[in-house]
Amino acid sequence: IKAVKKPSAKKESKSKPIKEKPFLGLHNLIAPKGARKRRKIVGRGPGSGHGKTSTRGHKGQRSRSGRDFYLGFEGGQSPLIRRIPKRGFTNRFKKEYQIVNLSDFNKIKDTTTINPELLENNGLIKSKNKMVKILGDGEVTAALSVSAHAFSRKAENKIKNAGGKIEVLGV
Repeated sequence: IKAVKKPSAKKESKSKPIKEKPFLGLHNLIAPKGARKRRKIVGRGPGSGHGKTSTRGHKGQRSRSGRDFYLGFEGGQSPLIRRIPKRGFTNRFKKEYQIVNLSDFNKIKDTTTINPELLENNGLIKSKNKMVKILGDGEVTAALSVSAHAFSRKAENKIKNAGGKIEVLGV
């Protein structure tokens, strides 16, 4: 004899309950597939592909047991870390300016526009092709139009207060 279920008075809804997404935290992080690599197992016979010499090759210092050398060991050759000089630091992106003070403008006579070409011709800078920076040491009496690659804030204010203009040149 089979037991027959009686139909219940309540009707159950067929829709599934909505699951809330779990909070992401350190306690439930999972490494992505392929992020963890299996350790290489050696010395387990010829079928493994890492048998016989256990990937160490034949003879030589690196094949022996107990070989323990420092990081950067180059087989007795003087290592790279000991061959290179270890003093100082050179920033490859440093901008080197030729410095000109406002007081140097007094050496230039009869002109209202000052640019790198004019500064080079008057011997205030070595090359018009290198960058020039104007510093605020000195006074400006006339209204000058000054072109340079950079200006100090003090120089900029003094030139503008004297009624002049500044023009920042591109590199």
